[in-house]
Amino acid sequence: MDKLIISPSPHVHGEFNTKRLMRDVIIALLPAMLVSFWFFGINAIVVVGVSVISCVVFEYLIQKYLLKTTPTISDLSAVVTGLILSFNLPPNLPVWLVVVGCFIAIGVGKMTFGGLGNNPFNPALVGRVFLLIARPVEMTTWALPSTFSLSFDATTGATPLAIIKEGLKNGQTIEQIKESADYTFNYLDTLFGHIGGSLGEVSALALLIGFVYLLVRKVITWHIPVTIFLSVIIFSGTLFLINPDRFIDPVFHLLTGGMILGAVYMATDYVTSPMTPKGMIIYGAGIGLLTIIIRTFGSYPEGMSFAILFFNALVPLINKYIKPKLFGEIK
Repeated sequence: MDKLIISPSPHVHGEFNTKRLMRDVIIALLPAMLVSFWFFGINAIVVVGVSVISCVVFEYLIQKYLLKTTPTISDLSAVVTGLILSFNLPPNLPVWLVVVGCFIAIGVGKMTFGGLGNNPFNPALVGRVFLLIARPVEMTTWALPSTFSLSFDATTGATPLAIIKEGLKNGQTIEQIKESADYTFNYLDTLFGHIGGSLGEVSALALLIGFVYLLVRKVITWHIPVTIFLSVIIFSGTLFLINPDRFIDPVFHLLTGGMILGAVYMATDYVTSPMTPKGMIIYGAGIGLLTIIIRTFGSYPEGMSFAILFFNALVPLINKYIKPKLFGEIK
């Protein structure tokens, strides 16, 4: 007589696994990566390459020699962390700082908590914020875009967000800032990538192409990104209607900085975002609101990274009070 074997759940396995999900994220990031290579040349290639390799090496070494566990670098999660971290860095950042950021992202942001699935904060953002606080000058010195070049020399300049922030601090109106010599771009430039900034800020269109791909592949749902975008539109739009001389319009906020990169590729991280659609909507609305508050009233011109990390910390609370309906439960 055959024995009845009882095993823990899950009993039914789907087609999704970590490696496939991470591979889809890598594919979704390819358009933006290629655009960054075109505009920032060899510098962008070096930053991306060093970031990815460093994250993979650090994860392997920590798992094998410190944690004494089987390395899991084959699941591609370290590659994704390296890519996303590089997208949050200036293309002219010194290589040693890229390596330091990778160590903080993997060693502190991920492996300290037990590895993939246990980290409360997005590892790439932990690395990025550490570098921003520790080395603010290098992290806010942005290369200006040009056509592809093999030269490591780059012309630097301010990002659109920084230009607006500095102009308002000097008492200028939005219209006066737009008429200044520093404000040399338009919304088509932000859409197609002809602006200064981090690698992930160069092309809103390329990032949106990746967003559509992730939705089609069902890697993410619409709840978090769309809610962030709507929250940004509502809050920044309200401020703009109240005083257009002091507050920039919502389209500017959507297309500049790390808004799309953060909303689509970082806030949606499975481990650090809520489990339920209702929780995702609350989470997304909070991130959008806090980002605009930091951008408008804070010291930093960008606020997406801080907003996501702040709400990463609130995810356990959101999951505790907004739970999915139990199977068979009648309400």
